[in-house]
Parts: sequence; C-alpha cells; structure tokens
Amino acid sequence: MRVGVIGDRYPDFAPQDAIETALHHSGELLGVEVEASWFATPNLEHGAVEKLAATDAVWCAPGSPFASLEGALEGIRFAREHQRPFLGTCAGFQHGVLEIARNVAGISDARHGEYGEATGAGPLFIDELLCSLSGQTMGVDLVDADTRAVYGADHAREEYYCRFGLQESYRPQLSEAGLVVAGVDRSDGGTRIMRLAPHPFFYLTLFVPQTSSAPERPHPLVTAYLAAAART
Repeated sequence: MRVGVIGDRYPDFAPQDAIETALHHSGELLGVEVEASWFATPNLEHGAVEKLAATDAVWCAPGSPFASLEGALEGIRFAREHQRPFLGTCAGFQHGVLEIARNVAGISDARHGEYGEATGAGPLFIDELLCSLSGQTMGVDLVDADTRAVYGADHAREEYYCRFGLQESYRPQLSEAGLVVAGVDRSDGGTRIMRLAPHPFFYLTLFVPQTSSAPERPHPLVTAYLAAAART
C-alpha cells in the first residue's frame, strides 16, 4: 500500500517521525505492507494529480508553516477530488479546513493566521488558539457515530503539538460544505476532529494520533485509514 505524505521534512521532529512507524503498526495489524513517500509542498504546486496518482492514500503531516501553502492545498485537493483516503493531523487539520473552505465552500480568500498577510485579508478560518496545545495530552469527546465506531469508544485521550486551530464561528459554513465536527475538547468544546462526508475516508485531527501508536496497540484512526485504502 502506497501512502503519500504531504509535508516538508524536518529532522528529529517527533510528530513527523512517528507517521511511518504508526503506519507500520496498523499495517501489521491489517496484514498489509505499507510504503510511505514524502512530497515536499513546493513540489505539489504544479502537477499534484500526476505526482500523487500512484498513491493509495494521502496524509498531510504536521510541520507548518509549509514552504508552499498552495502546494499543500493542491495535495489535499487531489485526495478529496480523487477519493483517496485522507488523514490530516495537526497542520494537516488546519490546511484541510482551508482547502475545503476555499474550494468547496467557495470562500476563496479564506486564510490561515500562521502565514500572516501572505494569505491575504480574507476571513481567518485558522487562527492562533488562546492557549497553545503543544505538548499536552487532553480528553476528546467523540460526537459522531462513525468516529465512535472507529475508536470503539465515546472518548479518547490524544497528544497535541499545535498552536493554531479552527475559528469556531466558521463551523456552519464548513458543515454546509460537508465537513462535520466529529470530536471536541472535553473541557471547552473546541473542535478537535472533523470528517468530510460522504468521502470514503477524510479525517482531520488537531492532535497527532501517530505519536500514541504502539506495536501492540496501533492507533484506531490510523488503522481505519489504512483499512479504507484497502477497500478502495
């Protein structure tokens, strides 16, 4: 199984290093061999369809701001439009929201606060959180039936590496575009998981499930992601 990872690789960055390890944990559970290939964001600015065509699934990694915002969005757009199972974690959540806001909800000037004025002066869909979540492990309430089925539970504890998240006032526009809230913070109700329906598998998590995967306990969301790829 070929997984294309969108992101600019940084050495010794745990949330990136854990991606391939988590994929192998889940692959062993499912009995499939997984090969991950990284695609730097500038390389996806042009020809993302051709470059990602051979992938069975796409993952957008942590590590923003990306060298190319547009390249990241083109890679996510490929996964969405070509029905590839997609998982966006941390920065992948943020850029997944932005791609759908721009290209599905029709808010072409939607922007991400981490890039400052480089993304223009449009509505700020992704903004700095009041309190950084980086380095914290926190409770998540799973508020979507499909997501509860993936976890086999109503609640989870997940690890975070991010400072930016969804500007909650834009939930209605994203919901109209098919992006539904699937998990919220147990303490303040902030959005932590979103799912695109009716895509075969398109999940955005503000946390990084890959860091809590273990050989004897692969993360259920990563396993469900690979299982979706095996079915398509």
